[in-house]
Amino acid sequence: MPAVLWPMLFGNFVIGTGVMVVPGTLNDISTDLAIPVATAGQLISAGAVLMCLGAPLCAALVAGWDRRRLLALSMVWYALLHLACALAPGFGTLLPLRVLALLSPAIFTPQAAACVGLLVPPEQRGRAITFIFLGWSVASVLGMPIGAYVGGTLGWRSAFGVVAVLSVVSALWVWRAMPDGVKPQALSRAAWGETFRSRALMTCVLVTVLYAAGQFVQFSYFAPYFKQELGLSPGALSLYFMWFGAFGLAGNMLMARYIDRLGAARAVMIGIVLMAASLLLFPLGTTFWLAAFISVPWALGCFSSNSAQQARLVGIAPQLAAASVALNSSAMYAGQAIGAATGGWLILRSGMDSLHWAGFAGLIAAMAASALATRFTRLRA
Repeated sequence: MPAVLWPMLFGNFVIGTGVMVVPGTLNDISTDLAIPVATAGQLISAGAVLMCLGAPLCAALVAGWDRRRLLALSMVWYALLHLACALAPGFGTLLPLRVLALLSPAIFTPQAAACVGLLVPPEQRGRAITFIFLGWSVASVLGMPIGAYVGGTLGWRSAFGVVAVLSVVSALWVWRAMPDGVKPQALSRAAWGETFRSRALMTCVLVTVLYAAGQFVQFSYFAPYFKQELGLSPGALSLYFMWFGAFGLAGNMLMARYIDRLGAARAVMIGIVLMAASLLLFPLGTTFWLAAFISVPWALGCFSSNSAQQARLVGIAPQLAAASVALNSSAMYAGQAIGAATGGWLILRSGMDSLHWAGFAGLIAAMAASALATRFTRLRA
């Protein structure tokens, strides 16, 4: 892969680590700030709402920016806001700061993906997009477990501080490695209108909403769930996250290798089926290792389906990639917000035992929507 893709991979690693630092430290945030777990979960849902609204809005606002400056500045913002979060005196201050911090994921991830089309030949586009999304998988292997361990031993504020330091490193690397003058063509109103009118593209975006919501009903509350159900210590929880992330990385590496052979639509469906299988079997994870093995299909499909979905959208309409990728990021964050909010509501009403069923239902709906999107894509062709 071209060397210029590496800082984008690392940037996605830092972005992913920052996004997942809250699920990994939810227990510690709840205890330190003396708030219920469901209330602490608002950090996930509120932040996801911001990313949902921010991705397409930012795509329009920064259309003419040089991508070297845009991506570097977004990481500087991420660093400053994570530092501010680490210093927040209470939940009332932390919540808006956390929301503002997540402007960076709304910008960096979709804009980095959109840049790929200008940096590599068309025949390498699918592999290049999945390559830079390996950063999210590496974040789940290293970033989230380290965040969970640091949060459980030194406190959640230290975990946020680690993200701030990594963000500075990412900003410097992007600034040094990215060429000047990378400016994807700004989309006109007509292009946005074409995107919104495309049944194939918008049904793909719906798929992302559904499978993200299905995952985050349960994923948002992994830390309190495993503490309550299995009594996991911070070290054991960190090991679980590392296990989950390792298979997530493996899934994304397999996706990068085989996506062009499978086709993006089929690859997305495989990922959703794997995740649904894990959620269906989730209650059987009554010990650490049973839970770990049951999570393997979920981990394999989790991040690989994200990167395959991006490649799917770019392949349907390359000329609309800047819009569709931004909308897909928005859909991902909308799904996370819906899932986290639904999970919090279920916990308050009936505890954590029903989370996996709600998640499974979301993934079944995603399968149906994905099949419909494939049909619309064929009709478009």
